[in-house]
Amino acid sequence: MSTMNGRVNGSTRPVNAMNTTVNESADSVNTRTHRKSRPTVDPTRSAGRRPDHSADDGGKKPPAAARIVAMAREHYRFVMSPDGRPYAVAIEGPNIALPLRNKGGLRQRLARQFADAYPGEVASQSALADAMTVLEGIAEDDDPEPVHLRVGRDPAGAIVIDLGSADGRAVVVTATGWNVVDRAPVLFRRSGAMAPMPAPVLDGDGLAKLHALLNMDQPSFHQLVAWLVAAWIPDIPHPALVCKGEQGTGKSKAAQMFINLIDPSPAAKRSQPRDEKAWSRQAFSSWALCLDNVSTIPPWLSDTLCKAVTGDGVVDRALYTDDDVVVLTFKRVLAMTTIDAGALAGDLAERVLLLDLQLIDSGHRRSEEELDATFEAVRPAVLGALFDVLACVLAVLPGVRLESMPRMADFARVLAAVDQTQGWNTLSDYLATSENVASDALEGDLFAMAIAHLVEQAGTWQGTAGQLLEALPAPPVRPKNWPVDPTRAGGRVKRLAPLLRSIGIMVDDTQRSRDRTRHKLLTLTRAPDDDASAPAPEQASLWPEVAPTGHGRTPPEQH
Repeated sequence: MSTMNGRVNGSTRPVNAMNTTVNESADSVNTRTHRKSRPTVDPTRSAGRRPDHSADDGGKKPPAAARIVAMAREHYRFVMSPDGRPYAVAIEGPNIALPLRNKGGLRQRLARQFADAYPGEVASQSALADAMTVLEGIAEDDDPEPVHLRVGRDPAGAIVIDLGSADGRAVVVTATGWNVVDRAPVLFRRSGAMAPMPAPVLDGDGLAKLHALLNMDQPSFHQLVAWLVAAWIPDIPHPALVCKGEQGTGKSKAAQMFINLIDPSPAAKRSQPRDEKAWSRQAFSSWALCLDNVSTIPPWLSDTLCKAVTGDGVVDRALYTDDDVVVLTFKRVLAMTTIDAGALAGDLAERVLLLDLQLIDSGHRRSEEELDATFEAVRPAVLGALFDVLACVLAVLPGVRLESMPRMADFARVLAAVDQTQGWNTLSDYLATSENVASDALEGDLFAMAIAHLVEQAGTWQGTAGQLLEALPAPPVRPKNWPVDPTRAGGRVKRLAPLLRSIGIMVDDTQRSRDRTRHKLLTLTRAPDDDASAPAPEQASLWPEVAPTGHGRTPPEQH
């Protein structure tokens, strides 16, 4: 070794002759003017398979957590959703948002990639946890990015439907048509409650093939088609579809088919949730879901379903924290099956689309196996026909104006657009059906029926909530929802006001008594009867003629 190499800080030190051949560039170790030596890179190792994460000190590797973070940043980008959830998106791959920690998310994938890249080494739980913490911080660097579930809109206004396939394909619907794309233009997330949707095909007879599977008349079927189309418009409230009918009408199977057209799921039909948290978990994991065999709806669930139709959010404390919260926001497409529409109460009755299913005679009854096979065979054609209708609706919807705006006004505009493009009468049928739903719900509420009977006799009644309780005869067996004090009576009247208004009873609580107490007064008035009543439409055939699968009309060329 040269004298310069042997001199450190001005003094000469002996050099061990055994070490002189180990590193020929040792003169750069203790000299500030020389650059630090680079680690040796094995050219035979694939950079994509196993990135270079070796250290400078004798080839010692960095901690496993650091290597996991470097591996993740090489293959994924990280985003934060508007509700504060971090996700990873593959740089080269489907536009699918992967949760960092949940089952089937990024954590499991990185654990496997780490084991593949470093044979004989497995990432520990603590290393993975530390890496996830770092990646969550990276996700917070940028502004939140919308993350959609099954349905979304791109910046240009097109509707995008996630097919749920592993390759990330999606259907893009615009005012000029629809097409299947290999990579979705918006970011989607997946859940365990989702199933893949078959790719739609062009078949001019798709709607007739769907009608052939259902036991409903033509006006009801047209309303169903409009509801299915509206279910893919993500930024409007959707009325809950209620399939009503006696036993043997196939309402549960029909509702299952409807949900599996919009948002396929291995559990399309579900039981009533036991509390709000259970419901929020179900709603967060599915865009469309069905509550099967609903007999009674408790008040909390009725309010929750109303909020889910128009948009809801749930804030809860995050696990293992004292002050952090978890936010669940959703606006969902709901379906229910019931025998008695009287289970619908208050505001919920004004947010439903009721379809009466007819009894299936023995000549048309099919086994469930046969029905499932037929549905799977026609589903691609049905989806193509529904996307055709959706494209037509998007073309005319911006110019649709209604003379009067009913409840669920956005859905009513969609119905008007369907009528304009298809030549149907779904809007007038929906409004007439809504009045019937309100009447049925009113008949299921004894307190509401007692108020209606009181106004029918008095014409106009005014008094306090306590006086109203005294004026109404209590039934021999008082139901649970019968108010027990004036405060609850006043609240019940307010909740019943929409239903009472549907039968011509107006509720006014803006006046006060003129004495010292200044009690709030309830004024119940019978509205003038409307002599113009629309006749009931004639019932069409329940079983239309349909061409065999694959032999429909010639589809249009441009899509």
